[in-house]
Amino acid sequence: MSSQEPQPTSLYPELDEATLTQVVEALETGNTGRLAPARVTEVQETRAQVEFSKVRVPGAGGDELDGALWLHRDGRPRPLIVMPSPWVNLGWVVYAVQATRFALKGYHVLAYTARGFGESQGEVEVAGLEDIEDGQAAITFVEGLVTGELTGVGFIGDSYGSGISQLVAAEEPKVGAVVALSTWGDLGEAFFENGTRHLAAVSTLLGAAADARLSETTQQAFRDVLTNPDPQPALDWAVPRSPHERVGKLNERGVPILFANAWHETLFPTNQTLKMFNALTGPKRLLLSIGDHSGPESPGIIGLPNRIWEDAHRWFDHHLKGIANGIDAEGEVVTQIMWKGPIEERPTWGAVTGRTERLYLTGPQNGGDGTLTDKAGGDTDIVFRSGADTPATVANKIIFSGYPEMAGFPKVYPTNEIDRSHAGVWATAPLPVAVKLRGVPRLRVTYTIEGPTPTVIAHLFDVDADGNAHIITHAPFTGPEGEAERLVVLDIALQATGYNVPAGHRVLLVLDTFDPFYGAAPVAGTTITVSPSDEDPSYLDLPVS
Repeated sequence: MSSQEPQPTSLYPELDEATLTQVVEALETGNTGRLAPARVTEVQETRAQVEFSKVRVPGAGGDELDGALWLHRDGRPRPLIVMPSPWVNLGWVVYAVQATRFALKGYHVLAYTARGFGESQGEVEVAGLEDIEDGQAAITFVEGLVTGELTGVGFIGDSYGSGISQLVAAEEPKVGAVVALSTWGDLGEAFFENGTRHLAAVSTLLGAAADARLSETTQQAFRDVLTNPDPQPALDWAVPRSPHERVGKLNERGVPILFANAWHETLFPTNQTLKMFNALTGPKRLLLSIGDHSGPESPGIIGLPNRIWEDAHRWFDHHLKGIANGIDAEGEVVTQIMWKGPIEERPTWGAVTGRTERLYLTGPQNGGDGTLTDKAGGDTDIVFRSGADTPATVANKIIFSGYPEMAGFPKVYPTNEIDRSHAGVWATAPLPVAVKLRGVPRLRVTYTIEGPTPTVIAHLFDVDADGNAHIITHAPFTGPEGEAERLVVLDIALQATGYNVPAGHRVLLVLDTFDPFYGAAPVAGTTITVSPSDEDPSYLDLPVS
């Protein structure tokens, strides 16, 4: 990704809108001529069992929401699934295939387009109070139409709809289970990570909502993230929009919540979702997969086999229907390790990491890069200057880079091309055995700066003998402004990772001062000096399975 590269105009760059639109048309008319055989069967069975109709849902403040309803008219007691739309003008149509599948399993289903998008009225409030009231109104709307008892209510959403689903569940006692895909827990942390503005995330959201109607409150909040020197107004705005702020209400009722996120999520970084997951005390499950925002679950959106959507169905079947399908006895955490890699299951998040291995940042032993070693000390500084981009970046492009990674072609980083005058680099010796990294790495570095305070981005790589690398994880850090010459302590959690470093490879840590994901322009001209120390050593804690 370069600073000149335009941001995506969709959070779903590979979404097959034509297929979804054709499914909706077939549900309405019965004409299945343009559908794949599997979709033909689903549509025909649905039309025989369910009344499908496009609807207008009375939402908060009298605003009508565009939606679709899959309603059983046999008078039998049934649960309801409500599906608030993602951050797309296509709206509820994104859920056409999966909503049909829920209906075929005996659920009433209401999918609706979030306010301000597509044909829904109102303005985009980014999971504000109006969005919560919309979710509650959606339940009331269906209650007025069903001919039998509603035996439970589940909310499921992808991306934007996932945050709304959690917030509605916190405020509405009728909600008995939630599935949140590619979600957030703490919106403030997602937009301001370690004091660093996540400009690419907000720019992408704005680009994807170019045809939506953003409220003045929303526009101001986004402007604050992008340009306001004081982050507090945007952080205050994010508080009521963060499910983590309402976790107590969810815990009081023990609402079962299934999360699914990507390891290399570039829109809503994984750690803030982990924060939410770990705070829950009721039934919970976390699926972590290779890819980026909404990528791992995207095949299921158009009906292809997908373990994430399969788990979503099992989650509701168990918690809303009481079906003994075993999901309650399985591990809380299910992770895909690397591209096309194995699936691992652990009973809790705490069980993902077996032990922590500490590596100290020391000076070069024979010139060149610094070293990552099990002993602190040394007497040679690593010195670099701020102001230039290097090949060490989060990804080529927000969201898009996850698709080749899912296909088994992750980005290759030429680490030999990193300009050491603009980056600090430390490496282990070639590993004698493979190392399985599982969990949240932590980095503590004490350094001095001479000049204005720069942002520092830590990148962790797996490097082969030729210097070609794949990224393991990363995190940014921006310290507070202060005197031009001063000591800074960087003490941060890197984003959670599940990664196998092969024997013979090295683990490489790169600190540089610019990544387009985190800033519009770098701070130039500051000298950064990392000095080895026995008294206050800098170190990297690696979570090892």
